[in-house]
Amino acid sequence: MPYRIDTHVDPRARRETLAADVRRGLGTRPRSLPPKYFYDAVGSRLFEEITRLPEYYLTRVEAALLDEWAPALMRSLAPHDVVELGSGFSLKTRRLLAARERARPLRYLPVDVDETTVAAAADRLVSEDPSLEVHAVIGDFERHLPHVPPAAGRRLVLFLGSTIGNLVPEARHALLEHIRALLGPGDRLLVGLDLVKDVRVLEAAYNDTAGVTARFNRNILNVVNRSLDADFQPDAFRHHAWFNAAESRIEMHLVSDFAQTARVRDLDLVVDLEPGETIWTESCYKFTRPAVDAMLQAAGLTLDDWHTDKAERFALVLATRATSAVTAVRAA
Repeated sequence: MPYRIDTHVDPRARRETLAADVRRGLGTRPRSLPPKYFYDAVGSRLFEEITRLPEYYLTRVEAALLDEWAPALMRSLAPHDVVELGSGFSLKTRRLLAARERARPLRYLPVDVDETTVAAAADRLVSEDPSLEVHAVIGDFERHLPHVPPAAGRRLVLFLGSTIGNLVPEARHALLEHIRALLGPGDRLLVGLDLVKDVRVLEAAYNDTAGVTARFNRNILNVVNRSLDADFQPDAFRHHAWFNAAESRIEMHLVSDFAQTARVRDLDLVVDLEPGETIWTESCYKFTRPAVDAMLQAAGLTLDDWHTDKAERFALVLATRATSAVTAVRAA
C-alpha cells in the first residue's frame, strides 16, 4: 500500500457514542441530534450535491480563494507536513498540494472518521503524485488529534469548509486549543470561515429550491433508524433553516407538523413529539473579523493573514501559535 492509515475508532465504539448522543439528544427537550451523524454514505453524497447547488456559495467561493492564494501560500510556507481536519475526499486540498514544489518532500495527514472515503482520496492523491507521502488518521478530530504523528518539519494545518462553524463556542475553543498543540514555531493554521452577510443570502444557502438540503437533513433520521432500530418517519418532518442573528448562526431543524411517536428500540426510548416540536440537527455559526480575532486569541493563536472574496462572503484565515504561553481570556 502506497500510504498508511492509522485507525483509532471501531464500529462498536462509534455505535456506543451514537447511542449516548441519541439518548441525550432525543430523551430530553429541546430535542437535538449532533450533525456529525448526517454523513453516512447517502448523507455524504447529498452533501456533495449541496456543494454544487447555485444557492450554496460556500464551496465555490472557498475554492476560488484557494486557487488564488495557494501558489503564494505554499511557496512562502514551504510546509513539510499538511494536516487536514475533516478531510473527506480532499478535493479542495488538492489545490494546495498541486501548488507545492514537487522537489520538496511533503507528507499529507488527513484526519477523518470515514476510512473508506480517506482511502479513496489517498489512492487518487498518490496516483497523481507518487512522491507524496500520505499518513491518514481515522478518528474524530474533536477527540483524536493527539494521535496525529509528530511533525516532520514545518507544518500547515487545514480546517476548511467553515466546518468550525458547526461547533458551539465551547467545543470550538477546546478544538482550537488542541490544534494549537499541533503547531510549533513557524507553523500555521489555515481555516475557512463563512461570514455574516445579508440574511437572504445566508438562509437561501440552507433552503435550496431543489430540496436537497431538506433530504440531507431528514436523512439523519434514517441513520438513527438503521443504527438503533428506530422507526422515525423522515417524510413526517419538515425541514426548517433560519438565521438566528442574536447568536450569529444558521439553525437547522426538523419540524413535526403533527403529534407523532417514534421508538428507538435499542435504547428502550420512546420519543413523543408534539405538533410544531423540532429536532435541532445543526448550527452553522457565521463570523466577523473581530469575532475571529477574539476566538483565536482566546485559544492562544494569532491572526496572521485574512483573505476574502470581493463580496466578503467567505474568509480564509491564516493563524499562528501566539508567542506568549498565556492565552487570552475567553470571549463571552
